[in-house]
Amino acid sequence: MVSQVLDGKVAVVVGGGRGVGRAHAHALAAAGAKVLVNDLGCDLRGEGHDPAVAEAVAAELREAGADAIADDTDVATGAAQIVSRALEAWGRVDAVVGAAGLALDRTVMKMDDAGLDRMIDVHVKGSFALVRHAARAMIDAGDGGSIVLHTGPAAFFGAARQSALGATSAAIAGLVRSAAIELRKHAIRVNAIAPTARTRSTEKLPLFTGIAPDSMGPEFVAPVAVFLASDHAREVSGEVLGVAGTRYYALHGRETPGWFAEGAPPTPEALAQAWSEVTRG
Repeated sequence: MVSQVLDGKVAVVVGGGRGVGRAHAHALAAAGAKVLVNDLGCDLRGEGHDPAVAEAVAAELREAGADAIADDTDVATGAAQIVSRALEAWGRVDAVVGAAGLALDRTVMKMDDAGLDRMIDVHVKGSFALVRHAARAMIDAGDGGSIVLHTGPAAFFGAARQSALGATSAAIAGLVRSAAIELRKHAIRVNAIAPTARTRSTEKLPLFTGIAPDSMGPEFVAPVAVFLASDHAREVSGEVLGVAGTRYYALHGRETPGWFAEGAPPTPEALAQAWSEVTRG
């Protein structure tokens, strides 16, 4: 029996039609939330449009006894409409989970402008607009709320053939840190999840070779979204939480103590000599 920690709450899941987003939608509904399932129904490159993808998940939630509706707006241009749809249906928004993302497996030398623009539009502009419009709805209601975005480990560690994902994921991590500071006074929490999970966009990566199909599924990620949306996380904001199967951890930036030059700007030779001290943690 799942704890009804979100009973009476309204949650919006962007990118909720497949993979991790679908798992979030099911988990939030099982915890008692009314859920708007948003998904454009596009392919992994962000192309195409199929309203049936979001509707299928909303139907699954309704069949399980939840109050759920579907929305097929593109978050890259329609974050305001997505939030407004939930407000029209239920009059409030308590939690927003942004899980929409693209998978363009290309090196920095082979990423074309069109692909990069689409990733920026969905990952960065879409996330930024989602925070802005969700926060406005929460501020107007005066009850605070939870905003959960999705980033990736590549933002912190890099990954081959993932330069665009690393760049946009880093932008989301920076957005989370700053928005959390700005919105704290309104009791709005902003966090991110950096999942490592087997989905249609990742299942062919070398990482998942030889790993049992059910060992790193989206179902391991979904409890984090429920936790962050609940009152259990009312003091948690500005965090990036990693999930890899049964491992749950926090991703933090690191600043070394550093090295102090003596009185004047150092020469390149002085920096080279002090390099280990500059970088030593």
